[in-house]
Formats: sequence, structure tokens, C-alpha cells
Amino acid sequence: KQEFDEIIISIDTFRAEVAQQAIKNGAAIVNDISSGNMDKNMIETVADLKVPYMMMHMQGIPQTMQENPTYKNITNEVINFFTEKLDLLYKKGVNDVVLDPGFGFGKTIEHNYELLNHLNDFTLFELPILVGFSRKSMITKALDIKASEALNGTTALNAFALTKGATILRVHDVGAANEVVKLYKLMKKN
Repeated sequence: KQEFDEIIISIDTFRAEVAQQAIKNGAAIVNDISSGNMDKNMIETVADLKVPYMMMHMQGIPQTMQENPTYKNITNEVINFFTEKLDLLYKKGVNDVVLDPGFGFGKTIEHNYELLNHLNDFTLFELPILVGFSRKSMITKALDIKASEALNGTTALNAFALTKGATILRVHDVGAANEVVKLYKLMKKN
């Protein structure tokens, strides 16, 4: 942050104390994979810090989330999850929120694609929607490729997500993602 003052740093943590220290030292956004479920102090901490909060849906915890993820209707369940969390956040005065449906976090390949297909349902919250597909198993397993070979699949899913309402892409390959965004903006213009 001292070298590049113009950049915005996001701290990726589910720990309130880490979020607090990171913001104190120059981070500007808290990105929490647990949406406050793994540290009971996180929501209060974000409210006190008055910073944007990225919250992700995850079934279970990272160590066990892929053992047997089950849903009756994944889209409805994730929407209900965000509805409950947003109610709590809004009551605490946290209004600058980004939603991350949590692709690959406690979801089967089928769940991920069903969620992606219904991504536009999340626009009902009128909040930014973040997606992260980059090199994930929903691409590599589906195409039977290595993570290092997943750029084309990642690019395809990023483009599809933009047409479905995604507003933020979390990626490894910034150049390729930037091209997708530029082309998407040209398409939307016409």
C-alpha cells in the first residue's frame, strides 16, 4: 500500500482480528468466505470498521465442504442465505456489500452449473455479484484437464457470468479477464 497508494487492497479472511489488523494497515475491503459463520465477531467488526464486505456462500467448512454437499434447490437456498445475512448486516449498518455465491465451496459440479445458470436471480438484491471460476474443478473435472489448462474454460464461464449479472470477476489470468470485460462492454453498448 505504501508503494502503490492508488490500489485497493482486499483482505481475504474469516477472522475478525485479522480483518481489523489488515484494515488498520491499509486494506480497504473485507472478503469473508464464511459470511461471518466462522467468527462470531466478524459482522460486528465489519460494522465498526465501516468498510465494504464481500460475503460468500459456503456449505460447511473448507475442510469438509466437498464431502457430500446437498441442496433441495441450490439457488433458493443461497438466496435465502444471503437474505438472512443481509438482514443482519443492514441492522448493524453495513450497507456496502458484495455477494459471492461461492462457486466450488460446498457444491458439486452440477450445483455450480445450476447456480451459474440462475445467477441473474441474485440481481434481485441490487448488489454487486462476484464470481470466481478461475482454474476451479467445475472446469477441470468437467473438461478432464489440468488447472494449468483451464484458461479457455475460465474465460467462457466469465463471459457467461457477465451476461447473467456478475459485476466482479475474481481471476488468476487478469489479461484474459480484462479482454472478456472489454468485449462484454462493447456487446452491451450495441
